[in-house]
Amino acid sequence: MNVHKILIYVALGWLTFTGSMHFLIDVLSQYLRHKRAPGPETTLYYGLNTAYALSQVLFGVFGLLVARQALGMWSQWPVIAIGLAATAAWLTFTFLFIAYREPKIAASVFAVLFLASVLTGLRT
Repeated sequence: MNVHKILIYVALGWLTFTGSMHFLIDVLSQYLRHKRAPGPETTLYYGLNTAYALSQVLFGVFGLLVARQALGMWSQWPVIAIGLAATAAWLTFTFLFIAYREPKIAASVFAVLFLASVLTGLRT
């Protein structure tokens, strides 16, 4: 197994895991425990965090499926560009709209892993 393949699987697995945990912790657990008073701010909070987490989970799962079927696609510029755009969007959303530091750390770790996988994929 080469480094590029390992990094792709680790990066996308990390993204899927952290997106799932973000939804479970920041949305579902707070909703079930009634931690937020009903209102427009609460609706925006749940909507933003649900969309953020769902986008990470879907991108991660689809990325893992692509890697399983056609790993070489992760070395092509259109796929790399989509991944970099998604990474930039997640980092922007976390630093502008999410107050907690954990999503910022998780998105930053994904960004580093994804960039490392891109750089190793270009060398092969």
